[in-house]
Amino acid sequence: MAETCTRKLIVEVCNARNLMPKDGQGTASAFATVDFDGQRRRTKTKLRDLNPEWDEKLEFLVHDTDSMAAKTLEISLYNDKKTGKRSTFLGKVRIAGSAFVKSGGETLVYYSLEKRNVFSQIKGELGLKVYYIDEDPPAPPAEQKPEEKAPETEENKPAEEAKPEEEKKEEEKKEEPKTESNKEAKKEKEKPSPPPQEENPKKPEEAAPPVKVENLPLVESEKKPSKEEKEKAEIVRRSEVTISDFELRSLTSDRGRSAYDLVDRMSFLYVRVVKAKTGNNESKSLVYAKLMIGTYSIKTKSQSDKDWDKVFAFDKEGLNSTSLEVSVWTEEKKENEEATQECSLGTVSFDLQEVPKRAPPDSPLAPQWYALESENSAGNEVMLAVWIGTQADEAFQEVWQSDSGGLLPETRAKVYMSPNLWYLRLTVIQTQDLHLGSGSEAKARNPELYVKAQLGAQLFKTGRTYVGSTSSSSANPTWNEDLVFVAAKPFEPFLTVTVEDVTNGQSVGHVKIHVASIERRTDDRAELKSRWFNLVGDDTKPYTGRIHVRVCLEGGYHVLDEAAHVTSDVRAAAKQLAKAPIGLLEVGIRGATNLLPVKTKDGTCGTTDAYVVAKYGPKWVRTCTILDRFNPRWNEQYTWDVYDPCTVLTIGVFDNGRYKHDEAAAKQGKDVRVGKVRIRLSTLDTNRVYLNQYSLMVLLPSGAKKMGEIEIAIRFSCSSWLNLIQAYTSPMLPRMHYVKPLGPAQQDILRHMAMRLVTARLTRSEPPLGQEEVQFMLDSDTHMWSMRKSKANWFRVVGCLTRVATLACWIEGIRTWLHPPTTILMHVLLIAIVLCPHLVLPTIFMYAFLILAFRFRYRQKAPLNMDSRLSYVDMVGLDELDEEFDGFPTTRSQDVVRIRYDRLRALAGRAQTLLGDFASNGERLEALWNWRDPRATGIFVVFCLVASLVFYVVPFKMFVLGSGFYYLRHPRFRDDMPSILVNFFRRLPSFSDQIL
Repeated sequence: MAETCTRKLIVEVCNARNLMPKDGQGTASAFATVDFDGQRRRTKTKLRDLNPEWDEKLEFLVHDTDSMAAKTLEISLYNDKKTGKRSTFLGKVRIAGSAFVKSGGETLVYYSLEKRNVFSQIKGELGLKVYYIDEDPPAPPAEQKPEEKAPETEENKPAEEAKPEEEKKEEEKKEEPKTESNKEAKKEKEKPSPPPQEENPKKPEEAAPPVKVENLPLVESEKKPSKEEKEKAEIVRRSEVTISDFELRSLTSDRGRSAYDLVDRMSFLYVRVVKAKTGNNESKSLVYAKLMIGTYSIKTKSQSDKDWDKVFAFDKEGLNSTSLEVSVWTEEKKENEEATQECSLGTVSFDLQEVPKRAPPDSPLAPQWYALESENSAGNEVMLAVWIGTQADEAFQEVWQSDSGGLLPETRAKVYMSPNLWYLRLTVIQTQDLHLGSGSEAKARNPELYVKAQLGAQLFKTGRTYVGSTSSSSANPTWNEDLVFVAAKPFEPFLTVTVEDVTNGQSVGHVKIHVASIERRTDDRAELKSRWFNLVGDDTKPYTGRIHVRVCLEGGYHVLDEAAHVTSDVRAAAKQLAKAPIGLLEVGIRGATNLLPVKTKDGTCGTTDAYVVAKYGPKWVRTCTILDRFNPRWNEQYTWDVYDPCTVLTIGVFDNGRYKHDEAAAKQGKDVRVGKVRIRLSTLDTNRVYLNQYSLMVLLPSGAKKMGEIEIAIRFSCSSWLNLIQAYTSPMLPRMHYVKPLGPAQQDILRHMAMRLVTARLTRSEPPLGQEEVQFMLDSDTHMWSMRKSKANWFRVVGCLTRVATLACWIEGIRTWLHPPTTILMHVLLIAIVLCPHLVLPTIFMYAFLILAFRFRYRQKAPLNMDSRLSYVDMVGLDELDEEFDGFPTTRSQDVVRIRYDRLRALAGRAQTLLGDFASNGERLEALWNWRDPRATGIFVVFCLVASLVFYVVPFKMFVLGSGFYYLRHPRFRDDMPSILVNFFRRLPSFSDQIL
């Protein structure tokens, strides 16, 4: 298979850090073994070094480029004992094939070493560069005569095979023991090759698996296996792939590979119209094909070459005829007439009861030529194929459905991918040798400079600094400020950096940095080099100074493009940091019921042209548009790879406003929001199908309105419980978010920048995913002020404090002897706790276990949806809703804005009072220790002295027991007035009397 392979995987083993000592002397002699697709390579041994550096490049052949993403690269580190004993394990790294990048995009990535089992003592990191190279297949060698081919002998064998046996044995001692199959492969390799004329096919039981070969050089010359051997080897190689590998494989063609077990099977009549052939082939008139089934009619585009190759689908349940008619027509436009004249070239009919049925994995039905029956013209034919299938058919991906607008691309189902987003960090350090005019002029006006940088539509500026001779200024101004941008692949061509002079409002100079040449890094451990760039002015000033900057593309961050509480992806931008998926999410969009009319049709009756958009991670899916139906059925199923269970799936329903029955109105149409559903994956049981109907609620200026219901089937599959549990213990975001975090305000600005980039890219797709859909799915308005959301969040806080208040009321009831048996039982429990304190924690955790186990049967059986009560949409005024829909800046009248401002001031006044009371309590505690009130602090000092003497005499258990009995004393021994401690604390001073 090596002869036909055109891709090589390159693994650069650079170095390792902080390895675990394993040789008993505080060091380790480490070497690495790299395994990929049955091939093994090994590095040299670095003696007695816990931070070894290899800098070795290892090459592997990629036998199947299509399945490379499903394979795993494994690098293991061992301590070489050199005594014939088994090498000691130092750790391993596993990299999924989906993380491999093409040559040119590789960076040095440090991977933490993993343990072999729970009891392994492993630490350290391994630095690797992994990438692949696509090479053109070598040209076939020139044909040689059979007699010129010399038989293979010991003299003309490659140098690698002619190694002495002593060197081979020394190499074998350094390596880890191999499996039995690998030993057989090595023995087979050491045998001398027979002459070509004696070559016979091997028996299956004698043939070693061709992919299980270790330490074989890439240039090794062996005899070519026969065709039968290649077929058997391919079967062996494919059989080694487990079912879980296929389940977690990234699916690029969802509909073709999906089992469609979450939706109803829908029968479609497929008609593939390829091309037509007429008697007069030299005619340049436009030709189109027309399909008719009863009242259904659809036609192809008019073309002069008569080559369409389009697939049409008719819903079999909605057909009102038993025959299909396919006709071919010509369009001719005369010189003196505006209307076109159509002429039929013939018709061919099919009886639907005789149409064959097809289901994958059957091969596609081959098109055939059919003669067109016509009285006027003869010799015309059309090539087409007709069959009955389901939505699982491969042709369904590019089909034109009869109930989805015919040949309009805006109504077809599509899959979109968000662009790969990176952070671009520009550190402005210093400028030198700036040309700011003549010396006297520049010194007189004391220039004030700042640096601005622009990447596409993003523009950021540094702070201002002065240039002069004063103590607060410098001749070479220094900033040391970071400017962070959001860059989307493919990147913008240039990053423009400009030095501006504020005093005269002119530019000192600028430089354009090619983004493709910017260094990339995946963590903070990679050292970045700063660079000097010459500043260029206008045409008359080719040099105006130079600027010192440090610029890099940050691949260790996850660029947030959606709200943090509903994020669906937390992976780093760099592909090298990608991890293998832990599960598979399957979503079946079945249909909707009781949709309300959104627009009018022909000005008489209401209608809805509904479609669904689902987003999870960078993948967006859009179903086909079902026209003019209030109970549409899509029955489309999609899959996503899951990398983190604590993520959210978002599903939105829209009315297609871009599709119109007349072209004049289509230019002004916009898609209308019908409703949205969010499902958090962590609330789903694994390997279970949830089939539920969710209400579609939309918030309008007139209030919340239910637009209908959507039926969704969802299943979260996971092949390894260990990986799923491990995901809960790992950080939510990549490492760079914690090592070098971004500020909340900066992250919010960058999120909106990323949202705009995603919107711009998706709206340029074909067919476009409109701005309304993208902004609605990404919650672009979460930063806007809303009285409704503020009330909802306040009542959420009150709801959390209600549990604490309930517990406090229960304790108060025990304290006041509302239920005497319970209070007596608490006295007994207090005595048990004081006498046996070691049982406190076990008892608490046992109670928690029993309570949670009892509540398991009352858990939520279905994933929750949007809650109108929790959203506070039913208890809000129309003016508050109008304020929420008002843009920024406001477009309302001054009187309305004044009323809203006064209302906001009233709420802010209450919050201001609450914050003041909280601050006063903290200041009272501080005043007790700072002698602000000498008498109060003196009383506290005497109390501390007496308490210390008392606690020297009284055991702590007796103090706890006495305090508990005093707190639980009978009401007849109580007083209604506040306690002494409360009275003393409230008399302490605060700073509230010093505020103006």
